[in-house]
Amino acid sequence: MSIFEEVHDRLKTRSMKWDMRKAVFQTEDVLPMWVADMDFKAPKEVNEALIKRAEHGIYGYTVVDNDVKDSIVNWVKTRHGWDIKREWLSFSKGVVTSLHMAVQAFTDPKDKILIQTPVYSPFYKVIETHDREIVKNPLVQNDNYYTIDFEDFEEKLKNGVKAFILCSPHNPVGRVWKEEELKEMARLCLKHDVLVISDEIHADLVFAGEKHIPIASLSEEIAQHTITCMAPSKTFNLAGLEASYVITSDKEKRDRLIAQFNKQGHGNGLNTMANTALESAYNHGAPWLDELNTVLEGHKNYVTKQLQRNTDLKVIRSEGTYLVWIDCSALGLDAKELKKFMIHEAKVGLNAGIDYGEEGKQFMRMNIACPRATIEEGVKRIIDAVNHK
Repeated sequence: MSIFEEVHDRLKTRSMKWDMRKAVFQTEDVLPMWVADMDFKAPKEVNEALIKRAEHGIYGYTVVDNDVKDSIVNWVKTRHGWDIKREWLSFSKGVVTSLHMAVQAFTDPKDKILIQTPVYSPFYKVIETHDREIVKNPLVQNDNYYTIDFEDFEEKLKNGVKAFILCSPHNPVGRVWKEEELKEMARLCLKHDVLVISDEIHADLVFAGEKHIPIASLSEEIAQHTITCMAPSKTFNLAGLEASYVITSDKEKRDRLIAQFNKQGHGNGLNTMANTALESAYNHGAPWLDELNTVLEGHKNYVTKQLQRNTDLKVIRSEGTYLVWIDCSALGLDAKELKKFMIHEAKVGLNAGIDYGEEGKQFMRMNIACPRATIEEGVKRIIDAVNHK
């Protein structure tokens, strides 16, 4: 049996996805396919490295040494073709934390920050919490596929936008941006002097024939104008270990960002186990990841085919991530009714599309990073509920 077919009991492990069902959905009678972590074990080498570190038994203050940094440098070069340097790296417990720090370091209250909606829900909080103004460049949906309205993008940049938070690959719509799209976004941001803060946490999760391109890798000029946030957490299911990093080639910006981390009391390091897991994952996890991406693409194709064949629901065509964006407009329900329908009729715990912006009100987000048996059960529940509506 493949490691990705094995079903694991995650109950009573303090799992947000499984043990918080009552708090999130007001019932435990749902199959949880929501928050973005996986129901798969991390690579064997990672678990062995963590066990070995635990056996040492001393958990004093930890530093991020050159071995850890080199594992990142090598991974980014091998996986994404981007030559980075050790000194460009700074560290954080999570990408969202880094986004908060970047917004505070490089923008001022009342400044405008652009996002491409529907988009990962914490983006809204990252902007609003610090009294910045949200500016939307809504993605255009056509034939179950999303693209960028570049005319609107530039129009918004021209009107005083200070920073642009890019989601690449995009959560929740699953776009892996093409080189020409990234080049045009970069060109316009440089033209209008708009800082790019790029959330690339899903960089490694791409399907066959697709390639993630870090926007900062396009040219020296855009690299100097970009803050890139990455992590092994989504890639290897390490979210609970709180390991992420920021790549900033411009020294002045890097110093400014680190100063903001220190000001907020976050420091610039990783905890003992995060250090260990990150290094092991990047040094040994490539074969595991290659198999994972094949499994995820198969899951996506299964969900797409089954819902298309048996319902009027439509799965948005995606190129990466383990998140499926489902158009439920055929049900004729408003956002609140749709959420209730999925919980109480289908008995699946999905993310409500409205949480990603008004543009998502007719959608639901499904996490497919789970064994095929879970996928089949979740899809069956949805099909049965829709056909008995």
